[in-house]
Amino acid sequence: MTGKTQTSNVTNKNDPKSINSRVFIGNLNTAIVKKVDIEAIFSKYGKIVGCSVHKGYAFVQYMSERHARAAVAGENARIIAGQPLGKSCSLMVFTLVL
Repeated sequence: MTGKTQTSNVTNKNDPKSINSRVFIGNLNTAIVKKVDIEAIFSKYGKIVGCSVHKGYAFVQYMSERHARAAVAGENARIIAGQPLGKSCSLMVFTLVL
C-alpha cells in the first residue's frame, strides 16, 4: 500500500443529494484501463468518494455535483486507451427525476 486512502467501490447511493454527483464513463476499454487509472484521471476535479469499474464502463462518485460537472466538462471526448469518451453522451452526470 502506498499510504494513499483507498476509494470505495460503492457508487450506487440512493441519496437524492448524491445522485447528481455521479459520473458515468462509457466506451471504456476495461481490459486495459483499471480503477486506479480512472481515479488518477478524474481526481483532479474534486474528491472522489467512490469509483466502480465494470466491463466497458465505470462510475465515479464525487463529494459534490460541482465536481462531477467539472469532470464532465473537462473530460468529454478525451481518448483513453484508444477509446474516445463522451461519444453519444457516454460521459454524463446523472440527474434524479421525481
